[in-house]
Formats: sequence, structure tokens, C-alpha cells
Amino acid sequence: MLVDLFLPAVLTVIMFSLGLGLTGADFSRVARSPGAFSLGAINQIVVVPLTGFFVATLFGLPPELAAGTMILALCPGGVMSNVATRMAGGSVPLSVSLTAVISLVSIVTLPVLTALSVRHFMGAEAPEVNVTALGLTMFLLTAVPVALGMGLTRIAPVLTDKIGPWMNRITTVLFAILILLALAANWATFTANIGTLGPALLTMTAVLLIVGLVTSRIAGLDARDTTTVAIESGIQNGTLGIAVGGIVAGVATGLPALTLPTAIYSVTAWVLVLPFIAWRRKLNSAKAVQA
Repeated sequence: MLVDLFLPAVLTVIMFSLGLGLTGADFSRVARSPGAFSLGAINQIVVVPLTGFFVATLFGLPPELAAGTMILALCPGGVMSNVATRMAGGSVPLSVSLTAVISLVSIVTLPVLTALSVRHFMGAEAPEVNVTALGLTMFLLTAVPVALGMGLTRIAPVLTDKIGPWMNRITTVLFAILILLALAANWATFTANIGTLGPALLTMTAVLLIVGLVTSRIAGLDARDTTTVAIESGIQNGTLGIAVGGIVAGVATGLPALTLPTAIYSVTAWVLVLPFIAWRRKLNSAKAVQA
């Protein structure tokens, strides 16, 4: 029941909240700022999965946990990356544009690459992944709720402004419940692998934040866009990762081990992201004063 009902419901609510306040203008910013958007997109679509693959291989993660790490790395940014960008003084329009567009792109990329990753790491033990069915499920759970949120924003902007903050709080609570359920359902696996999985996921987050900073500097982006690209590179949609892991494993009565890397990452990532936010917020505030 958990995978069949609760997970999809939570993901739908979270993606709906992403659509709230999102307008066509957010997508048009892609054309007005192609450099920052293109770099952020390349990092998310190419660099993040490659980093996940190398980390899973380097740390010698057990097959199921390695596959779960790849599922996490294939997910786009989520609402939390938008919140983190706002807290850090980054470019929220760029963050929202990247999250929205890459979420749509992932409807195609995530099912295909998930099937390849699961087969690579789990071999004969790999569950059969129906790419078409997974892609259709992702479309229904991500694109449709975002479109509904955008539609409500268009026809009732005043209502959207009122419920938006509450939706953010609700999605945060729901996400926390998911993490607790995932850890509780896999407690034995969690305690047996936290010594390896924890450092591996911390390493992945650190590498991605650094890559986001370095590539942005090389591209000549300003401080706010640099902050945004780094955060969008380092924060993935944990709810989507848990949902996809559950769907791939085909478990309807609990959260399988495939979801454990995402659950742990959703805690460990903030060990690095919160200090990063504080640093970038101070830096961006100083830059604003100088300007």
C-alpha cells in the first residue's frame, strides 16, 4: 500500500507545489540566460549521474545500494533545491527554471538510464524495468501535477500566493515522513551499510557542489548564478528517488533497499548544504552591497 498509494500521493503534492507560482515567464528566462541554464542542465543530466556511478563503484557499494545511488543521481532537482537557492541568495528564477525543465527531461532520461544502471549493478538479480511504463508513471506523477499547479497560478494568482507558503510547509513534513519510513523499513540494512554508504553519499554531495562552483567560475557566471548552479547540481529530488526505487523494486508493502541511498542522502546532504548556504548567503549579500 505504501508504494502504491502514499509515495505517489506525496510526490504528486510536492510536484504540484512546484507548479504553484510557476509561469511561462520562468521558462522564457532560459532563452534570456542560456549560459547559466545550459551549464546547470549539463551538470544535472551528465555530471551528476557520472559522479553517482563513480562514487558507487569507488566505494564498492553492494549491488542494490549501488543501483539505488544511481537512481538518486538520475533524479532532477526538487522543491528543496529552490528553497535552498532562496536561502543562499541565489537566482530563484534560474533554480525554478532548471528544476522544471530538467524534471520534464527526466521523464525520458530517468527510466532508460535506470534500467541500464539496475542491470549493470545487479546483474541477474536485477528486477525487470519496463521503461515505457516507468516513463508514463513519471509523466503522471511529475508533469501533470506541475501543469495543474501552473494552471491554478494562472487562473487564481491571489489564492496561489496564499496557499504557496503552506504547501511548502506541508511538502517538507511529508518528505520527512518518507525519510523516516524508508529508514525504519530498512533499519538492518541501514545499520549494516551506513559506515560505507554515509561517506559515499557525503562524498557525492561534496563533489557535486564543488563541480557546480568550478564549472560556473570557468563559465564566468556571476555569484548568484554560481550559487544556483552549485545547489542545483548538489541537491536531487529525494521524493522522486524513493518513489522510483519503490516502483522499480515492485514492492507494495514497504520501502525496499533501492530507496535507502536516497533516504540517507536526504539527511547527509544537508550536513554539507547548510554550511554552503550560509557561506553563499554571506558572499551574495556582500556582493549586493558592493553593487
